[in-house]
Amino acid sequence: MEYKSTKAKKDTVTRDLREFENGTDNIFETIAILAKRSNQIGTDIKEELNSKLAEFATSSDNLEEIFENREQIEISKFYESLPKPVAIAVQEYLEGKVYFRNPAKEEAAEAEEA
Repeated sequence: MEYKSTKAKKDTVTRDLREFENGTDNIFETIAILAKRSNQIGTDIKEELNSKLAEFATSSDNLEEIFENREQIEISKFYESLPKPVAIAVQEYLEGKVYFRNPAKEEAAEAEEA
């Protein structure tokens, strides 16, 4: 997954709204696109984290294993240090890596041509 090598900022960044209107000419449509992409990224990261942590699941509850499992702690720290899914989605959008389309606009354009 390329989320690990993303150039997205980990802290809050003030952005110029005009940067987001380039693809859609509508800031609200752009925000909807970013929200959907952010949900996709968040789901992917969560599934990957859960699959890695499932390797450490044990059927016995041994207190020493719970507090001493350093590998599990390192994996959790790594995923906590990643940028938020919204920041990754914004970075992808600004770099032109997000594909989106609006079927309603496509149908309206086809109706005008006919």
